[in-house]
This record gives sequence, structure tokens and C-alpha cells, in this order.
Amino acid sequence: MTNTTILAFSALLVFAYLLDVFGRRTRLPSVVLLVLTGIAARQVLDRIDLHLDWIDPMVPVVGTIGLILIVLEGALDLSLRRERLRLIASAAFVMLAGFAGCVVGFTLLFQHALGVAFAPAALAAISVSVISSAVAIPSVTGLTEHTREFVVYESSLSDIIGVLVFYAWLESAGRFGLFLPALFGGFFLSLIAAIVAAVGILFLINRVEGHVRFLPLLAALTLLYAIGKELHLSPLVLILVCGLLLNNTHLLRRLRGLLHTGYDDTLREFKGLVVELTFAVKSFFFLMLGYWTDVSAMTDWRAWAVMVASLGMIYPLRYALLRLARQPDASRLVWIAPRGLITVLLFLTAATTPGLDGFPFGAIMLFVLTTAALTAFSHHGQRRDVSTAESGAEVIAGKET
Repeated sequence: MTNTTILAFSALLVFAYLLDVFGRRTRLPSVVLLVLTGIAARQVLDRIDLHLDWIDPMVPVVGTIGLILIVLEGALDLSLRRERLRLIASAAFVMLAGFAGCVVGFTLLFQHALGVAFAPAALAAISVSVISSAVAIPSVTGLTEHTREFVVYESSLSDIIGVLVFYAWLESAGRFGLFLPALFGGFFLSLIAAIVAAVGILFLINRVEGHVRFLPLLAALTLLYAIGKELHLSPLVLILVCGLLLNNTHLLRRLRGLLHTGYDDTLREFKGLVVELTFAVKSFFFLMLGYWTDVSAMTDWRAWAVMVASLGMIYPLRYALLRLARQPDASRLVWIAPRGLITVLLFLTAATTPGLDGFPFGAIMLFVLTTAALTAFSHHGQRRDVSTAESGAEVIAGKET
């Protein structure tokens, strides 16, 4: 049994890596491939009467760990420099306006089309309004530097803001009088705790000796997340701020003495470990999610109707906002609005609250798969653009000679 388990997990990880390579070459998001693989595995295993009952309780646990790692990875990718302020402001505007517009539109859709009460409808709407950085960032490989940076900032901010708003609305039980205190009160307390934690990590990160250096730091961050959750703070703010300060030490100029020589190399190693762990956890999560998904729920006509109506809201609104923000690559950026792990994880939390019993869960899975697949359109015409640019360069070179 032990050897079989080791064999299964190792094979799944290698298979997930091969799917990732295949997805990058074919421009198909690995999320879609992983979920479809999990669904197919469920059909095969059911036919031979083999049921993996341990997966059900593991989905939210693995998802939460993946959430922490995704936010940390996104924060470690963000560079807060003066020359990037305009790009950050543009990404923040598109993200905030798009998020708010989607929340309002989805809430009205769930209320009037599915008969869900306002508070749970808004909770479900928030969960499906978050752009997944775990899907969006890998999808922009090969696009222009400006487009890649815009997606990194927008999707990372969407992860953070979406989760903060979701848990504040959940804690306030849908009452506006309690929502803002829950959102900002927990935010500022978490911000203070995060700065203290980040300073401690900066002090330790390249002073810890021995072969084991980074896993204890990741364990400490996970512990801080769990403690913050128990204290009803905003624990992801802890992760976000720690990641931002680790990658932007110029924000703590007075504490530069905490850093030893070789910090940049140490940070690079730490980022590499976070990327590897995020890939592993994300891969197992989506494989388990596919196995866990009830295929019959995805054939419900209500699920398809909700999915189609949702897509009809997202992309026209997103295109209008990108044009308003004067983004030069709007025709590609409009398609990069995938939903992923965070949407599923938040909706699973929302589904435990009263009022969402009759919500067609299949709509969430269809929504995740479709928006993830549509990101492939961001590469539409890329080869033609490249060949055009090369032809232009040849013409210029010819004129110069």
C-alpha cells in the first residue's frame, strides 16, 4: 500500500508537469487539462468500483495551502518602483472597476435568475469575480513585456482584494453596517502584524544556517495565516505584505542593515522554492478537483445558462475598461480574465452558508474551465505580429544599407 501511494503521487506529479509543458506549447491552460484529467480519472475508477473517499476532505485543505502559496508567489513577483506607478495605477483601476462591475452584475443575475437572496448571492458573486493569478500569469508567456507586467499586477491585486472583500462580507453576514469595519479594521491590524513579521523574516532569511532554511519560514507564514484566521483578521494581508517587503526592500530603507551580503541570491532561491511548491500544490488541487466534480452537475441547463450569461457580462465590461485605461494591447488583455483556484475555494466556503443550497455548482466549474480556455485567445495573431515586426525590421535594415 505504501509503495502504491508513493508511486501514484510521483506519477501524478510527473504527469502534471508533462501537461504543463504540453499546455505551454499548445497555448492551452494547464488548469483545464488537469481538471479534465481528474474528471476522466473519476469515470475510469468508478467503472472498476474504486472510490477515493479521502479526496473530499482534502480539497479545501490543499486549496487553502495553494491559496497561501499563490498570494506569496504573486507578491514576490511585484516590483513597487516609481517608474511603474502609472502601470500599477492602470492595472488597479481596471481590476477594481471590473471586480465591482462583476460583483454587481453577478449578484443581480443570481438573485433574479436563480432566486437567491441578496446576501448569499453577493457572496457567490464575489467568488466568481476574482481573476486567478495562478492561471493568468503563466498564460502571458511570450507576450509583450508591458502586457505581462499588467497581468501580474492586475491578477495579483484581484486575488488579494477579492479574498479580503469575500471574508469581510462573510463575517458581516451581508450587513453593510458591519462590512466596512470588518474589511478595514482587520486590514489595518493585519498590516501592522505583517510589517512586524516581514521585518522578522528579513532578519532571519539569510542568517539561518544549515541546509534547511526556507521551509521553516514558509511554515511560519502558514502559521501566521492560521492565527490570523482564528483572530478574524485578514490573514492574506500578512502573506501579501511579507512577500512585497521581501521583494522590495527599498521600502524599508532604515532597516537595510538587516540585510546581509548575498540577500539577492538568497531571495532568488526562496522564490524558486515557492514557485516549485506552488506548482505541485496547484497541480494536485486541480486534479483532485476534477475527480471531486460531479459531471452530472455540469450538464444542468441552468449551469450552462448562468455560465453563458456570466461570460456575456465579463468580456464587454473588461474591453470597455481596458480601452478607457488606454491599454495598447486591449485586444489580447480582454481575454486574460480566467477564474481558478481562488474562485473554487471561495465558492466552496460560500456554499456552506445558508441560501446557496440550490445554486448549480456545475456553473462554477464550467465558468472556471471556459474562462481558463479563453485565455488562449490572448495569443491570437501573435505569430503574425512577430512576422510583421520581423519584415519591418528587414525593410528598415534594407533602407539603412
